[in-house]
Amino acid sequence: MELRQLRYFVTVAEELNFGRAAERLHIAGPSLSQQIKALERDLKVSLFDRDRRSVTLTAGGAALLPHARALVVQADELRRRAAGLLTSEPVRIGYVNWCPTDWAEQAAGVAQLRVDTWVMPSHTQAARVADGNLDLAICWVQTTDLASLSLNAHLIGVDRLYALSVGSDTSPVEASDTLVLLDADEATWSSWNRYAERFAADTGARIVRVDDGGVTGQAFFEHVRRLRRPVLNNPKGQDTQEPSGLVRRSVIHPTPLWTWSLVWRQGEDSPAVRALIGEFTRETPELGADDEEAWLPATDPHRPTGFRTEADRRPSPTTRRPAPRRAERVKSRGAEEVSPPRDPGSAPRSSR
Repeated sequence: MELRQLRYFVTVAEELNFGRAAERLHIAGPSLSQQIKALERDLKVSLFDRDRRSVTLTAGGAALLPHARALVVQADELRRRAAGLLTSEPVRIGYVNWCPTDWAEQAAGVAQLRVDTWVMPSHTQAARVADGNLDLAICWVQTTDLASLSLNAHLIGVDRLYALSVGSDTSPVEASDTLVLLDADEATWSSWNRYAERFAADTGARIVRVDDGGVTGQAFFEHVRRLRRPVLNNPKGQDTQEPSGLVRRSVIHPTPLWTWSLVWRQGEDSPAVRALIGEFTRETPELGADDEEAWLPATDPHRPTGFRTEADRRPSPTTRRPAPRRAERVKSRGAEEVSPPRDPGSAPRSSR
């Protein structure tokens, strides 16, 4: 009998579903089933009744479950003591929109982890780490943020943003043909506004200024219906199901990427925090920026060396540079559309 088998037993008993338990444990379903059968052979007790529709604990499994759970807890505590990491203060982590569901389990044998219940904007969470109100945070940051707040960052996730459009056309849309919403509430949307302004400047996408929090949620859907143009989605709504009458469209030439970073204070001296950083940063996800058509802001900390922006890909002018156009403003039922001034080195665009 092995400790990991007891951990598997406890997880299956909590889920009463081998598929979900395998996902939590990050192992293949058949392997989990084999380990449970091996544990049953060692204990000479049937732990679960299984059929095609359900999994239930046997009387023997129910009787042994509290003892198995206690052994797993004691083993985790022993590991923390052996590493000199036992602390009465848990490591505090905050997030914006997304936190890996398995991190609490990953942390179990290393340190106590408390996921902060205040879901706040990226710039706020980064500042809370710098101020010491959080130990770690998952948020969007730029190199300027890391420098000003004395933070380190490690890439842990990437969202490939898309556009939402009215109708049934799901074909890809050029970045220059999209709209991007900026909200007047800087306290909430500062990070998104910075990203969106840079995206518009680099690609020629047009800015629409709103003041109703409509960069996500139902208000966002209403703006898409009203504007009747493809609108770049905000990562906070990345996995939100679009309502009837609206469709997702891939954005190309270039494709915008939004990065999620784990951030922590430079010079962090807490053994527990450092141990969790090591646990959570053992792997780096695929950025997807190797694609010639991918786009990241110039100040993204995970932007590969030599990575080119859309502006970099434009041919160098061989004639005298024209003066930049003045921004165009178009009223649209409460929203104001602004076409950003063009790069002086690019050819003037015809109005749409």
